[in-house]
Amino acid sequence: MTMTSTPIPIMSRRSVGRMALGAAVGGLLGACGTPKGRPPASTPLRIMAINHVWSQAIRRRMPEFEDQIGRRVSMSLLTSDQLASSYNVKLNASGTDVDVMMVRALQEQLLFANNKWLTDLTALIRGDGAFDWQDFQKAPRGSSVVRGRILSVPVVTERPVLYYRKDLAESVGGPPRTLESLLEASLRLTDRGKNRYGYVGRGQRSGAVSQWSSFLFSHGGDFTAAGRSAIATPAALAAYRYYGRLLHKAGPPGATNMSLEQALPIFAQGKAAFFIDADAVYTSILDPKVSAVRDKVGFAPFPAGPAGARPYNIPSWSLAVNKFSRLQDDAWAFIRWAAGPRISAELQAAGIPGARSSAWQDSRTRAAFPSDLAEAMKINAERGVGRDRPQVLQVGRARDIVGRPLVAGILGEAVEPVARDADAEFADFLVRDNRHQES
Repeated sequence: MTMTSTPIPIMSRRSVGRMALGAAVGGLLGACGTPKGRPPASTPLRIMAINHVWSQAIRRRMPEFEDQIGRRVSMSLLTSDQLASSYNVKLNASGTDVDVMMVRALQEQLLFANNKWLTDLTALIRGDGAFDWQDFQKAPRGSSVVRGRILSVPVVTERPVLYYRKDLAESVGGPPRTLESLLEASLRLTDRGKNRYGYVGRGQRSGAVSQWSSFLFSHGGDFTAAGRSAIATPAALAAYRYYGRLLHKAGPPGATNMSLEQALPIFAQGKAAFFIDADAVYTSILDPKVSAVRDKVGFAPFPAGPAGARPYNIPSWSLAVNKFSRLQDDAWAFIRWAAGPRISAELQAAGIPGARSSAWQDSRTRAAFPSDLAEAMKINAERGVGRDRPQVLQVGRARDIVGRPLVAGILGEAVEPVARDADAEFADFLVRDNRHQES
């Protein structure tokens, strides 16, 4: 949003507190290399964010924060493509016209860190007991750290959840608790003559990787091991074969072309018994304008594989401070406010899943979600792995390589030869990617 109101005078009852906060925070950030020359009070704090329900909710509360710092706020809400393009242009030019950045910790944070575009928040966060860094869930908290430095604060999280048709699942003993039983139930409930499928999910080469990650982890695999490619290990091959068979045998035709936008409507229109995807999309499945089965949908935790249930639990969006900002003290004050315990609990009570454990433990905030969904989200969060894609500089390229064997399996082809080729390509990619990372 761009606030057009005039600045709030700095002669409120909070003035003394603001001055003290500014002095304390400014001193810490100054030690971190804050650009010299603080702009006048007429200069707005500039925030660039994704156009998301979290951002919209924060925008409605912004007058409270403006009063707190005595400075108006300019908040731009953009699409993910627009946001990425704007960051590339502004930060490559060492631009000072953005202060707070909403970033994807798993998609671009490592690249931004490598380019030295992000402010190190470690001293501020660890020195602020009231902010309570340990209150953030372990997996999202870990995703905020690059080479020992805290570079972002998670504000929106997501995990995979098993969406299922209650009426259909009842005939196979209820929602599957293991991946083995999920496959068996999906095969039993598939009836192509009636245009009904046991399972639907993402199958598009790159886009499927993030959802497949939970299947990979639950088979005991990972994308890399000791910095080397691990996508041709026995565990990874088993995960490739499993996911391929699930969609090939029990999925709809054309699965290899399906992203979330294609897979979700198939489940929402009642054409599939099971669907695993991010819990953040549950509102669409319950939307009467989209869903024909909203009264029949149940939610369950991610099923256990040979290595147990190990779903991802990631920060889909986080807040960071531009290294070139001249308002780093106010930028940190915004993060401290927007990601603090009170606002986090308020937003989660409005149905926006955050990263603070205290909010997840609060029955009032969990009441914002269907009870079985809230329980599944809590369980998945406790079991969660803090990543859903390879942790590299060129994430898009890595996902494209890792996704090749997925496509082969979904098409019913042998996974092993494709995985061996992809493994060699990924190994070469990692050598080059690591070479370009900051030592």
